[in-house]
Formats: sequence, C-alpha cells, structure tokens
Amino acid sequence: MGSASEDVYAEHELEHFTQRYSWDCGVACVTMLLDPAQRQELLDNFEPICKEEGFGQITWTIDLCYLLKKFEIPHCMHTTMMGVNEAHRKHNYYRNIIDKDRPRISQRFDSANAAGIELVEGHLPIDAIVRHLRHGPALLLIDAGLLSCDLCKHNKLKADFRRCFGGSFTGHYVLLVGVRRNKLLYRDPALRPRTCATSMARMERARAPPTDRDVILVYKEYRR
Repeated sequence: MGSASEDVYAEHELEHFTQRYSWDCGVACVTMLLDPAQRQELLDNFEPICKEEGFGQITWTIDLCYLLKKFEIPHCMHTTMMGVNEAHRKHNYYRNIIDKDRPRISQRFDSANAAGIELVEGHLPIDAIVRHLRHGPALLLIDAGLLSCDLCKHNKLKADFRRCFGGSFTGHYVLLVGVRRNKLLYRDPALRPRTCATSMARMERARAPPTDRDVILVYKEYRR
C-alpha cells in the first residue's frame, strides 16, 4: 500500500474553509472546491440552499454529490453501500438519523443517474485514491477519532487511545489535496487554515467501516 505514492507528487492549492457548525464539515469541504464566485453564492444563500437540497443539519455523502453537481464540479462517488446501511443502527452516531433520513437518501440514490451523478459500488483502495490525486482532490468520510496529523499533531493522543482501546464512531469529512514523501496531504475543515499530513495506513484505518468507505473523486485540478 505504501508504494503507491513513490512515483506521485501532487498538491492541489485550495483556499481553506473552516466549518461553522458541528454538522457542516462535508459542506465546508465542498466550499473549498468552489471558485470565489460560487463560494460567495453558497455562503450568501446558505440556509435556502440547504433547505432546497433537503439535508437540513445532517448531510450524507450522496448529499455532497448533489451539491457538487449544483455547482458543476465533475466528480464520481465510490461507496460499499448504495443507500442506507441498516447495520449502522448499532452505532449511536447513526441510530437517531437512519429512520428519519432513509426515504430521502434512498430517493437521492435512485435519482442519481438521472441527475447526472456517477456512483460506483465497491471499496476503492487507498492506492487508487493516491493515483487519482494527479487529476483532482478527493473528499473522504472518516472516523474523526482515528485520524491524526503528523505535522501539527492534532488529535494524536486521542487517535492513539482509540486504536488501543476502541470507542464510539464520529463521522467526519476531510479533503485530500495531495501526496508527498509517502504522506497524504489533507485539509480538515474542523481546523484553522492549514495543510495536514498523515500516512496512507492511518488514513485507511480512519475510513474503515462503519463509514461504508465513501469517497468522492473530484475531476478538477487546482493549481496556480
């Protein structure tokens, strides 16, 4: 798994955007992918757009696909579950939202093809994601408690504790923007503006189930 980055150097230059609420990490990642005019449009019409998209204060990965489509950002979503995974009901994070969101999420998956949204069922391994970084960023769903940064050391003690002793799942989105010296570079919308770095093995652990290994590959280069 570590060899994928040996012949790859990429870094997409994005303007960082820090999430404003506890729930909008995915939307914040989408915001980083927008050009200045699109970003301003989203921020000026934030509540109406959230209402129009139907996700309120809970976003699923498929919601982010529709939001990217709205702003004409080419992308493809890979997931191991086309819809709501009922096995996640055992996790507190999902238990209270599955019944409420199931009809809406099922409809969004069913309508994706007609809406021009590309979905691929299956696990996309980390080396394939690294190869994609030549062509654009990647938006990943992870377990927040398992990801830590090797540069700023954010979350390191908590992540080490979780790996040793377990703990509850907390869904979170981050944006992969590059790879350098066998480290994945990413933007975390929960943090102040910075580029974080972590190993491919650590990122792969952080995106393991119960995330359904959701990843959105963005087909747009961000270079200055």
